[in-house]
This record gives sequence, structure tokens and C-alpha cells, in this order.
Amino acid sequence: MNKSILSTAVAVALSASALTVSSTHAADLIFQPGDDARFSWSSYDALKSIDLKGEKVSVFGPWLGSEKEHFDNVIAYFEAATGAEVEYAGSDSFEQQIVIDAQAGSAPNVSIFPQPGLAADLAAKGFVAALNDEAKQGVVDDYAAGQSWVDLATFKDDNGAENFYGVFYRADLKSLVWYSPDNFDDAGYDVPESMEELKALTQQIVEDGGTPWCIGLGSGAATGWPATDWVEDLMLRTQPASVYDQWVSNDIPFDDPRVVAAIEEFGWFARNDQYVDGGAASVSSTDFRDSPKGLFTSPAKCYLHRQASFVPAFFPEGTELGVDADFFYFPSYESKSLGNPVLGGGTLVSITNDSKGARSFIDFIRSPIAHELWMAQTGFISAHLKANPELYSSEAAKKQGEILRYATTFRFDASDLMPGKIGSGAFWTGMIDYTGGKDATDVAQSIQKSWDAIK
Repeated sequence: MNKSILSTAVAVALSASALTVSSTHAADLIFQPGDDARFSWSSYDALKSIDLKGEKVSVFGPWLGSEKEHFDNVIAYFEAATGAEVEYAGSDSFEQQIVIDAQAGSAPNVSIFPQPGLAADLAAKGFVAALNDEAKQGVVDDYAAGQSWVDLATFKDDNGAENFYGVFYRADLKSLVWYSPDNFDDAGYDVPESMEELKALTQQIVEDGGTPWCIGLGSGAATGWPATDWVEDLMLRTQPASVYDQWVSNDIPFDDPRVVAAIEEFGWFARNDQYVDGGAASVSSTDFRDSPKGLFTSPAKCYLHRQASFVPAFFPEGTELGVDADFFYFPSYESKSLGNPVLGGGTLVSITNDSKGARSFIDFIRSPIAHELWMAQTGFISAHLKANPELYSSEAAKKQGEILRYATTFRFDASDLMPGKIGSGAFWTGMIDYTGGKDATDVAQSIQKSWDAIK
């Protein structure tokens, strides 16, 4: 999903100014160190050996509103332990401003990138500092599917050498299917544990006289992106992660038979009139914000809806997660033995103006306490295996965290990593053409022609 759409979704729950700067100090600690044994206070205590008194650390990122408040609360512990003063600035124009600041030589010590692609671009120009092997190995050891997170933060520098450039902090999940527990119970349906079972359930719902899926691709000028998420999830479930990576970089063409097969797998769900509320013709015209509402009508218009973790923002007012709505992992194929891949996103914390304080802040961000302190507030999912899942602020967050912890592979949204003319252009429109009845191979060839034109 394109970041601009995700920002729109988050904005439903947040009220944010264009730019906010603050410094949160030790007096504002929301949890007293040592009081709650569930926290990894030992990782907080380890920071006390670092003397940063008198040093200022500037941090720049995309978080505003309540997200900024939660992050400020986390920062306070770094300040309290080290004596450093941290100044966090949040902007809804982060992507544009960080490029301007880097080119002007006024970049912050630490930058928080919503997508790794921008960090890679700046690293290739020498504007991001590489991290050491200890930080790299720490991610491999401490994160679920740790090598995946390292791979996502490994870029070429201005000399063409590959280095490790950042630590992922907050994660987002896309590989989720939403449903109404009451409707499942009334119909006697069980949560499927494999893609084969999910397909069987889809067929069973039709046999029982119901409609399995609600799917909506409408999103104004960005219409089509929900279908790209479907295809990306199915690529990870039908092919090894290495093939997914080759697809993202166009090392294999978009019309490779393996990519076409993933598109056709999406078509199995979306191009069958019996499987989709309103029939296949309604998929492209239904707004993605309206499509999940069919789960909650009486009688239900659909039983299943595949969408990312932010979608409850568009559920009917008063919907209670875990009661009125729940979710399960978009399952993998048991027959293909590709593990439990997860599609999602995450924020990459990198050094854009090197200093002792910046290095120490990165070490803090990859420690379990930095994850737990936000987990215990709200709106945070972590891949850190040493962060205590009992500290999640809700059962829904804990359940999503478990999905992430058991992931064997994590991959970023492919469309966000592709060139803009493809990922937020030809891929989107191609999926609209496909759901409208165009042949998958023809669609894929058209997208590849667009890619060839920008090489």
C-alpha cells in the first residue's frame, strides 16, 4: 500500500499539526523503572553506563499527534539513563524535507524513514552512516525473521559497497483477514489454518448460500492499490522470498510466469461473481474504506475481508475488536512449504548526522525496552523477540505481534519499493484492468513495458 494512503487512514484517528518539535525529559517517565517486572529494565540499566551529559541528539521522523506523544514518552527513558537531551521533530512532509536537509548539510542526527527506499537513495549519495557489525548481528539474533530485517536495511553506498544502515522499529502488518466471530459461530465456520483451507471455506460459504468476500479497490486517484497488496501476499505464498526480491527489483520481468500466476491467484478470489459481494464487476468501483462494512450488516454481505492492520479505522462506530470483529493470519499454502511469510511495513531508524549520541540512540532503539515502552501505550507492533508480548496494550495488538513473531520471512510492500511510475502507477491501473476482465499475461506485459520505458 502506498504510504500516502496509509497516512490518510491513520489520520482518521490522529489530529496532527504540520510540524511539531518537543523535548521530553526524565521527569515525564510514564513507568517507573523497576516497578513493573514485565519490562526489560536490564536493557534500560545498561544505558546508564553511557555518559551523554551535555550532548544533544536531534531526531526527525513522520510521527505527529498521539504517535509523537508516545514516541516522546519512549525518548524520555533514553534521556534519563544517559543524560542526553533529545529533540524530536515530526513532519507530514518528512520525505521531502529530509532530502532537502541532507543536501544542505543540515540533516538531523537520526532520521526515521517510513520506507527503506528513501533511506537507500540517501545512502547511495553518502548521506546515511553505516552501522557496525554488532548492530547488524543484534537484529539477526533478536528479531523474528531477523535476516529479513537486515536485508531490508542493507543498501549500496556511494562507492557501490553494500552496508547495513538502520534498525527497524515500529512494524505494520498487511497479511490479515478480518471476520465477524458472531457470523462465523452462527454458520459453524472455523478459522482456516492454510491457504487450502481458506479456499475450501470460500467454496463452502457459497454452497451454504452466502458470499465469502468483500473486496474494494477504490481509492480516488490511488484506485487499485488494495489489489497490489493481494498480489504481493500471494507472491510470498507461491514463491520463495528470493523470487519476490527479484520481482521488486525487476531482475525478473513483471510478465514472468511466476508473477502472472500470483496475479491469477488473486483472480481466483476477486474475479468470481459468487465469491465477491456485488460480483466481480463491483470490485474496482467499491471504495476500500467501505468494503469491510459488509462484514457487519444483517444478514452479512460477506464473511471475509483481507486488509492491513489499520482497517478498523473504517469499521462502523462502536465496533469492538475481539468481539464484533477479529482477524487471522492470511495463511500460507501447506503444500508449498514456504513457511509463514508476512507482508507489511515498518519504520527504519538511521543515522544521518553521525555522533556518539546518535550511535547510542540506535542501540537504544534496538533494545527490548524501547519496544516495550511503546507497546505498553498503544499503536505499536514489534518484531523484537526479547520484548515481552504481555506488555501489549490490547489483545488485538498482542495477537498481531504473535503473527509477526512467528513469521519466517518479512517483506515490505513491493509497490512501495518499485519505481513510482510502476508501484503507484502501472501496477495499480494494471490491477484495475485485470479485475475488469483483462488477461493476466497481457496486464503483466503492459506493466513491464512501462518499466522498460523508465530504464
